[in-house]
Amino acid sequence: MEPFVTLSIENNVGYIVFFHPSRNAMPSGILTLLAQTITEAGQNETIQVIVLKSGGDRTFCAGASFNEVIAIEDETMGKAFFSGFANVINAMRQCPKLIIGRVQGKTVGGGVGLAAATDYCMATKYASIRLSELSIGIGPFVIEPVVSRKIGTTAMSQMTLDAETFFSADFAKDKGLYAEVFETIEALDEAVKVFAERLAGYNPEALKAMKSVFWKDTAHWDVLLDERAKMSGKLVLSAFTKNTLKRFR
Repeated sequence: MEPFVTLSIENNVGYIVFFHPSRNAMPSGILTLLAQTITEAGQNETIQVIVLKSGGDRTFCAGASFNEVIAIEDETMGKAFFSGFANVINAMRQCPKLIIGRVQGKTVGGGVGLAAATDYCMATKYASIRLSELSIGIGPFVIEPVVSRKIGTTAMSQMTLDAETFFSADFAKDKGLYAEVFETIEALDEAVKVFAERLAGYNPEALKAMKSVFWKDTAHWDVLLDERAKMSGKLVLSAFTKNTLKRFR
């Protein structure tokens, strides 16, 4: 299948679906389209609540495109690449509509950032999480603010330093990343639908005001995440990282 980002509307709920055949690892073009789609959904008066989900029934998001990481040749390319998830997170933060996350499977790196940037996230028991960046010589700098905001610095540090471990969905729920964990995708989808449509029936002005309260003190993130993308863009050119990436090529 070809990669895609789609938006559909049902009962005043906007369903945004992203997909890439490589375990939903996200190239720059798909990340740009995803950020644009989130912005457009936020401006659509028919939509009261947004659900963010990925296609397929296994990995929610494997992070950024590995092929693009390998192809980075200078700091400008590096910063542009790592700005991909930064732009999506900022689009989610600035969106006036509440965003519900639907995480059906494993999520790595930037995918953990997407889950953390939702306002309410539901998952299956298969939705383990991992921050693998340090193991290849960079770090989860771009997503750190949103992940730390959701699960706290202690849990963020634990995941970052234990970079080769998948942490369970129960761990993610215990730390506050997931609100609920379900046995099956079918149970997850039913719960997401019921919850989203219930929220969509509430006062839209109250929902918008609540969103702004949830994201207070983050107005500086446009600059912060840009700086973090620059950090990652520089580190990815280091001899350590280049040598590590060659082993995966």
